[in-house]
Amino acid sequence: MPTDTPAPSDRRRFVAAVLGGWLFTVLILLAISAPDIAALRFPDADDAMRMIEVRDWLAGQGWFDVAQHRLNGGDFPMHWSRLVDIPLAATILALRPLLGAGAADHVAAVLVPMLTLLATMALIASITGRVAGMAPVPLAVLMVAFAPPLLAQMRPLRIDHHGWQIVLTLVAVRALLAAPSWRTGALAGAALGALLTISLEGLPIAAAVAGIAVLVWAWRPVDARAPALAAALFVTAALLQAATRGPAMWAPACDAMAPGWIAALGGAAAGVLLALAVARLGLAARLAALALGGALAAGAVAWLSPACLSGPFATLPPRVFRYWYVLVLEGRPLWEQEIDWAAVTIGLPVMGLIGAVRARALTVDPDARARWTLLIALQGAAFAIAIMVNRAGGTANALAVPGAATLLLALLTRARAIEHAGPRIMATVGAFLLASPGQIASLLTLVAGTKGAAAEAGLASHRRPCANAADIATVGALPTATLFAPIDATPALLAATPHRAIAGGYHRGAAAIDIVIHGFTAAPGDARAIVLATRAEYLVACPGMNEMELYRTVAPNGLWARLERGERIAWLRPVPVKGPALAWRVIRPLQGPPANP
Repeated sequence: MPTDTPAPSDRRRFVAAVLGGWLFTVLILLAISAPDIAALRFPDADDAMRMIEVRDWLAGQGWFDVAQHRLNGGDFPMHWSRLVDIPLAATILALRPLLGAGAADHVAAVLVPMLTLLATMALIASITGRVAGMAPVPLAVLMVAFAPPLLAQMRPLRIDHHGWQIVLTLVAVRALLAAPSWRTGALAGAALGALLTISLEGLPIAAAVAGIAVLVWAWRPVDARAPALAAALFVTAALLQAATRGPAMWAPACDAMAPGWIAALGGAAAGVLLALAVARLGLAARLAALALGGALAAGAVAWLSPACLSGPFATLPPRVFRYWYVLVLEGRPLWEQEIDWAAVTIGLPVMGLIGAVRARALTVDPDARARWTLLIALQGAAFAIAIMVNRAGGTANALAVPGAATLLLALLTRARAIEHAGPRIMATVGAFLLASPGQIASLLTLVAGTKGAAAEAGLASHRRPCANAADIATVGALPTATLFAPIDATPALLAATPHRAIAGGYHRGAAAIDIVIHGFTAAPGDARAIVLATRAEYLVACPGMNEMELYRTVAPNGLWARLERGERIAWLRPVPVKGPALAWRVIRPLQGPPANP
């Protein structure tokens, strides 16, 4: 029977399985990512911006100041949390005496995601061992290596917050599967509080985990786990808000922890504590108290942050909403993704649910059945969230692994019983594919990606396209200046050069984003006034980027479309730079009357 205190031999097997699986996965990831690691090409703009934020902090920018002062003339607010900066900064500081500043940044950007992966594997293995015993643990660790939506958040150079959100969700789930006590409840609540502090993107999964735990407790209130969870969630969020925001902790916000959200957590916690007080009066009384807590939470948001009822993106300028926000696919539902990636995302969660339901049905021990029931509910919630928001796919895949590993173990056991070698081998391969169908979808993704790249390369254009946003870094050879640059390329530009720019893809700087979109799509005469108003000294671009192709498509007579066709614009003087990136010097009108001849 699975326990929280495994035998010494099981502990040794557990450690060996986790470390062995981790080293295997790390070697694969390092081999695949070697070219990007060598060139420090971050997989996403957010990873580049995270490195910039950490560098700025280590260079003296205040702990409470996370704004990006090299954008929009120094006025570009950000809502990110310093919690994610801490492990990166600590690693960089530890490595600088040994490697120097540049190399320390480089190594930290590889090492920190690998440690995040180790924590994830250990937690998934622990959850698997708790619900199913030691037997499927090695398979669970192995399956992490073949879960693309999960590994995508923990590969080398992936230093943004998504990996840590997955880790904290797993901490909360593992705590809830432990022997019920107020301590495990408090640990789960603290993990969820940290999750919400890192990013309010985690609100759906945090609400699901907390809500399921509270409802399970309301049905059978034999311990104080759920009340401890609710209280710890509120207290942790409030303390971390004060610790990371400082004087700005009282500022209203819809996209990050703020007074309205913390008051909502307090209202919900009050409802749970009231349910604890009336627990002896029966289920109806407990549910009524919880309903009151829900009403208090909703009322707190409506009273303190009424604008948040419309969502954090309701006030975006129309141009920004149409040409930027709706095209950020990680925040869009599953049915708007490419079909191969959608299959990758849901394949493992579907098999994980099947495996978990099967394991529960075969389990006789009531406590073990209860753990499977809780995990199934959490899996189902994570799966539903991933369908609505693509970025949640990593968490859904992580929670699916225990059920899928248990199913894989059963299938392999049957395969090993086949007498003849040929059918036995085929059954074994089939078992791996059935329990982890994301691998078939991964192959389809690879094939589709190759075809897409070939089609992209066939575009009729005399410009050599950029392979990715990092190609724009060659403009670093220009004298340090303010550059009017594409939104998606700006973080890579700032990470690799000392230049300044106008906007990155971060919604608090929506006005600056609107300026960039308008500048590239307006007619050259109108674009001139827009660009001059930003005081940019150069205009730079990267042909072939999705953003630039969008501008060309929606505004075929706009500034970028005409520049891309090779037209000369009177107020822009071409400047040669290496690689596929393009640059123009902005010609400003003379100030004052012309000088006498």
